[in-house]
Amino acid sequence: MAWEHEVVAFNTATESTNRMHDDAVAATFGFRGGLVPGVDVWAYLTRPCIDRWGAEFLEAGTMAARFVLPVYDGERVLCRLGDEGELTVTGPDGTVRAQGRARVGDLPSVREVATADVPDPVPPVEADLLAPGTVLGTLTFHHRAGPAAQYLADVREDSDIYEGGAIAHPGFLARQANYVLSSSVRLGPWIHVSTRAHHRGIVRDGELVEVRGVVTDEREHKGHRFVDLDVEITADGRPVWSAAHTAIWRPRRDRA
Repeated sequence: MAWEHEVVAFNTATESTNRMHDDAVAATFGFRGGLVPGVDVWAYLTRPCIDRWGAEFLEAGTMAARFVLPVYDGERVLCRLGDEGELTVTGPDGTVRAQGRARVGDLPSVREVATADVPDPVPPVEADLLAPGTVLGTLTFHHRAGPAAQYLADVREDSDIYEGGAIAHPGFLARQANYVLSSSVRLGPWIHVSTRAHHRGIVRDGELVEVRGVVTDEREHKGHRFVDLDVEITADGRPVWSAAHTAIWRPRRDRA
Protein backbone atom coordinates (compact mmCIF):
# COMPACT_ATOMS: atom_id res chain seq x y z
CA MET A 1 0.00 0.00 0.00
CA ALA A 2 1.12 3.57 -0.66
CA TRP A 3 -0.01 6.89 0.76
CA GLU A 4 -0.02 9.74 -1.77
CA HIS A 5 -0.53 13.48 -1.68
CA GLU A 6 -0.73 15.71 -4.74
CA VAL A 7 -0.06 19.42 -4.38
CA VAL A 8 0.47 22.41 -6.66
CA ALA A 9 3.74 23.86 -5.41
CA PHE A 10 3.78 27.48 -4.27
CA ASN A 11 6.91 29.58 -3.89
CA THR A 12 6.36 31.17 -0.49
CA ALA A 13 9.74 32.93 -0.47
CA THR A 14 9.80 35.33 -3.43
CA GLU A 15 10.38 38.21 -0.99
CA SER A 16 12.89 36.29 1.13
CA THR A 17 16.41 37.56 1.75
CA ASN A 18 17.46 34.26 0.16
CA ARG A 19 17.36 35.39 -3.45
CA MET A 20 17.65 31.81 -4.70
CA HIS A 21 13.85 31.94 -4.58
CA ASP A 22 13.81 34.86 -7.04
CA ASP A 23 13.44 33.97 -10.72
CA ALA A 24 16.14 36.33 -12.00
CA VAL A 25 18.74 35.47 -9.37
CA ALA A 26 18.11 31.71 -9.59
CA ALA A 27 18.61 31.92 -13.37
CA THR A 28 22.17 33.19 -12.82
CA PHE A 29 22.87 29.86 -11.10
CA GLY A 30 21.44 27.86 -14.01
CA PHE A 31 17.92 27.23 -12.68
CA ARG A 32 14.84 27.94 -14.78
CA GLY A 33 13.14 29.89 -12.02
CA GLY A 34 13.09 30.64 -8.33
CA LEU A 35 13.26 27.51 -6.19
CA VAL A 36 10.32 26.51 -4.01
CA PRO A 37 11.94 26.32 -0.55
CA GLY A 38 13.17 22.88 0.42
CA VAL A 39 11.47 23.22 3.79
CA ASP A 40 8.16 23.65 1.97
CA VAL A 41 8.79 20.55 -0.13
CA TRP A 42 9.57 18.91 3.21
CA ALA A 43 6.18 20.09 4.45
CA TYR A 44 4.47 18.52 1.43
CA LEU A 45 6.23 15.24 2.17
CA THR A 46 4.94 15.11 5.74
CA ARG A 47 1.32 14.80 4.58
CA PRO A 48 1.40 11.13 3.54
CA CYS A 49 3.17 10.43 6.84
CA ILE A 50 0.31 12.10 8.71
CA ASP A 51 -2.22 10.19 6.63
CA ARG A 52 -0.51 6.93 7.59
CA TRP A 53 0.43 7.49 11.24
CA GLY A 54 -1.59 10.49 12.42
CA ALA A 55 -0.49 12.20 15.64
CA GLU A 56 1.98 9.39 16.31
CA PHE A 57 4.17 10.86 13.56
CA LEU A 58 4.24 14.26 15.32
CA GLU A 59 5.21 12.64 18.61
CA ALA A 60 7.62 9.88 17.55
CA GLY A 61 8.29 10.11 13.80
CA THR A 62 11.63 10.22 12.02
CA MET A 63 11.80 11.62 8.49
CA ALA A 64 14.81 12.09 6.25
CA ALA A 65 14.72 13.77 2.84
CA ARG A 66 17.26 14.89 0.29
CA PHE A 67 16.28 17.43 -2.34
CA VAL A 68 17.59 16.06 -5.63
CA LEU A 69 16.15 18.52 -8.17
CA PRO A 70 14.31 21.82 -7.75
CA VAL A 71 10.57 22.17 -7.45
CA TYR A 72 9.19 25.26 -9.19
CA ASP A 73 6.17 27.44 -8.49
CA GLY A 74 2.98 26.10 -10.06
CA GLU A 75 4.21 22.55 -10.64
CA ARG A 76 1.89 19.74 -9.60
CA VAL A 77 4.00 17.30 -7.61
CA LEU A 78 3.18 13.88 -6.20
CA CYS A 79 4.39 13.00 -2.70
CA ARG A 80 4.42 9.27 -2.03
CA LEU A 81 5.09 7.17 1.07
CA GLY A 82 5.63 3.49 0.34
CA ASP A 83 4.79 0.58 2.62
CA GLU A 84 8.45 0.25 3.66
CA GLY A 85 8.74 3.94 4.53
CA GLU A 86 10.31 5.10 1.28
CA LEU A 87 9.47 8.71 0.33
CA THR A 88 9.53 10.44 -3.04
CA VAL A 89 8.43 13.71 -4.56
CA THR A 90 7.87 13.38 -8.32
CA GLY A 91 7.41 16.29 -10.70
CA PRO A 92 4.91 16.51 -13.57
CA ASP A 93 7.69 15.45 -15.95
CA GLY A 94 8.24 12.21 -14.01
CA THR A 95 11.57 13.24 -12.47
CA VAL A 96 12.22 12.57 -8.78
CA ARG A 97 12.70 15.90 -7.05
CA ALA A 98 13.20 14.61 -3.49
CA GLN A 99 13.62 11.24 -1.84
CA GLY A 100 13.97 9.86 1.64
CA ARG A 101 12.47 7.62 4.31
CA ALA A 102 10.09 7.85 7.26
CA ARG A 103 9.18 5.69 10.25
CA VAL A 104 7.78 5.98 13.75
CA GLY A 105 9.29 4.90 17.06
CA ASP A 106 12.82 4.18 18.28
CA LEU A 107 13.93 7.80 18.57
CA PRO A 108 17.56 8.54 19.49
CA SER A 109 18.35 10.50 22.61
CA VAL A 110 18.24 14.28 22.40
CA ARG A 111 21.53 16.05 21.84
CA GLU A 112 21.48 19.12 24.05
CA VAL A 113 22.55 22.21 22.11
CA ALA A 114 23.90 25.26 23.92
CA THR A 115 22.27 28.69 23.73
CA ALA A 116 23.82 31.89 22.39
CA ASP A 117 22.71 35.43 21.64
CA VAL A 118 21.66 36.35 18.11
CA PRO A 119 24.39 38.68 16.79
CA ASP A 120 23.51 42.33 16.20
CA PRO A 121 24.38 43.26 13.58
CA VAL A 122 24.37 39.94 11.74
CA PRO A 123 27.81 39.53 10.10
CA PRO A 124 28.27 38.62 6.41
CA VAL A 125 28.88 34.90 6.10
CA GLU A 126 32.43 33.57 5.88
CA ALA A 127 33.73 30.05 6.32
CA ASP A 128 35.36 30.86 9.65
CA LEU A 129 31.98 31.94 11.06
CA LEU A 130 30.69 28.43 10.31
CA ALA A 131 33.52 26.49 11.89
CA PRO A 132 32.46 23.17 13.49
CA GLY A 133 31.36 23.75 17.07
CA THR A 134 30.03 27.26 16.41
CA VAL A 135 26.84 27.81 18.42
CA LEU A 136 24.23 29.80 16.50
CA GLY A 137 22.00 32.47 18.01
CA THR A 138 19.00 31.05 19.86
CA LEU A 139 15.54 31.99 18.54
CA THR A 140 12.55 32.30 20.88
CA PHE A 141 8.90 33.01 20.09
CA HIS A 142 5.40 31.92 21.06
CA HIS A 143 3.54 29.64 18.70
CA ARG A 144 0.40 31.44 17.58
CA ALA A 145 -2.55 29.85 15.80
CA GLY A 146 -3.30 32.90 13.65
CA PRO A 147 0.01 33.12 11.76
CA ALA A 148 0.16 29.31 11.73
CA ALA A 149 -3.14 29.21 9.86
CA GLN A 150 -1.58 31.34 7.12
CA TYR A 151 1.39 28.98 7.04
CA LEU A 152 -0.97 26.03 6.51
CA ALA A 153 -2.57 27.86 3.58
CA ASP A 154 0.84 28.68 2.09
CA VAL A 155 1.96 25.03 2.11
CA ARG A 156 -1.47 23.90 0.86
CA GLU A 157 -2.14 21.87 4.00
CA ASP A 158 -5.76 21.00 4.82
CA SER A 159 -5.40 18.17 7.34
CA ASP A 160 -7.63 18.63 10.38
CA ILE A 161 -4.86 17.33 12.64
CA TYR A 162 -3.37 20.83 12.94
CA GLU A 163 -6.64 22.30 14.27
CA GLY A 164 -6.43 25.32 11.99
CA GLY A 165 -2.95 26.24 13.24
CA ALA A 166 -3.38 25.56 16.96
CA ILE A 167 -0.90 22.69 16.49
CA ALA A 168 2.38 23.50 14.73
CA HIS A 169 3.05 21.81 11.40
CA PRO A 170 6.36 19.88 11.24
CA GLY A 171 7.27 21.83 8.10
CA PHE A 172 7.04 25.02 10.14
CA LEU A 173 9.50 23.52 12.60
CA ALA A 174 11.82 22.62 9.74
CA ARG A 175 11.72 26.27 8.64
CA GLN A 176 13.26 27.21 11.96
CA ALA A 177 16.40 25.25 11.05
CA ASN A 178 16.85 27.71 8.17
CA TYR A 179 16.10 30.71 10.36
CA VAL A 180 18.54 29.76 13.11
CA LEU A 181 21.28 29.80 10.47
CA SER A 182 20.22 32.94 8.60
CA SER A 183 19.75 34.84 11.88
CA SER A 184 23.40 34.26 12.81
CA VAL A 185 25.14 34.96 9.48
CA ARG A 186 24.04 37.13 6.57
CA LEU A 187 23.80 34.71 3.66
CA GLY A 188 23.74 35.29 -0.07
CA PRO A 189 21.67 32.98 -2.30
CA TRP A 190 21.76 29.53 -0.71
CA ILE A 191 20.14 26.10 -1.03
CA HIS A 192 18.63 23.69 1.50
CA VAL A 193 20.01 20.24 0.63
CA SER A 194 18.70 17.72 3.14
CA THR A 195 17.24 17.18 6.60
CA ARG A 196 16.92 14.21 8.92
CA ALA A 197 14.48 15.09 11.69
CA HIS A 198 13.04 13.44 14.77
CA HIS A 199 9.55 14.60 15.76
CA ARG A 200 9.34 14.38 19.54
CA GLY A 201 6.18 16.21 20.58
CA ILE A 202 3.29 18.45 19.64
CA VAL A 203 3.65 22.25 19.74
CA ARG A 204 0.43 23.97 20.79
CA ASP A 205 -0.94 27.49 20.58
CA GLY A 206 0.69 29.81 23.12
CA GLU A 207 3.69 27.63 23.96
CA LEU A 208 7.13 29.24 24.10
CA VAL A 209 9.31 27.82 21.34
CA GLU A 210 13.11 27.86 21.56
CA VAL A 211 15.32 27.02 18.57
CA ARG A 212 18.99 26.20 19.14
CA GLY A 213 21.61 25.32 16.54
CA VAL A 214 25.25 24.31 16.36
CA VAL A 215 27.50 23.83 13.32
CA THR A 216 28.77 20.27 13.01
CA ASP A 217 30.69 20.59 9.72
CA GLU A 218 31.65 23.09 7.01
CA ARG A 219 33.28 21.90 3.82
CA GLU A 220 33.81 22.32 0.08
CA HIS A 221 32.45 19.77 -2.37
CA LYS A 222 32.47 20.15 -6.15
CA GLY A 223 32.81 23.90 -5.89
CA HIS A 224 29.98 24.35 -3.38
CA ARG A 225 30.43 25.30 0.28
CA PHE A 226 28.29 23.14 2.55
CA VAL A 227 27.32 23.55 6.20
CA ASP A 228 25.83 20.91 8.50
CA LEU A 229 23.84 21.83 11.59
CA ASP A 230 22.36 20.08 14.58
CA VAL A 231 19.11 21.82 15.53
CA GLU A 232 17.02 21.33 18.66
CA ILE A 233 13.56 22.82 19.23
CA THR A 234 11.73 22.87 22.54
CA ALA A 235 8.21 24.03 23.48
CA ASP A 236 7.75 25.20 27.05
CA GLY A 237 11.01 23.41 27.76
CA ARG A 238 9.97 20.04 26.25
CA PRO A 239 12.00 18.63 23.32
CA VAL A 240 9.67 18.57 20.31
CA TRP A 241 11.92 18.43 17.22
CA SER A 242 15.57 17.79 16.47
CA ALA A 243 17.40 17.48 13.19
CA ALA A 244 20.59 17.23 11.21
CA HIS A 245 20.19 19.94 8.59
CA THR A 246 22.43 20.52 5.54
CA ALA A 247 22.65 23.52 3.23
CA ILE A 248 24.87 24.86 0.48
CA TRP A 249 25.68 28.26 1.91
CA ARG A 250 27.74 29.32 -1.09
CA PRO A 251 26.73 27.62 -4.38
CA ARG A 252 29.00 27.62 -7.36
CA ARG A 253 27.71 29.51 -10.37
CA ASP A 254 28.46 26.84 -12.97
CA ARG A 255 26.11 23.88 -12.50
CA ALA A 256 27.35 22.00 -15.57
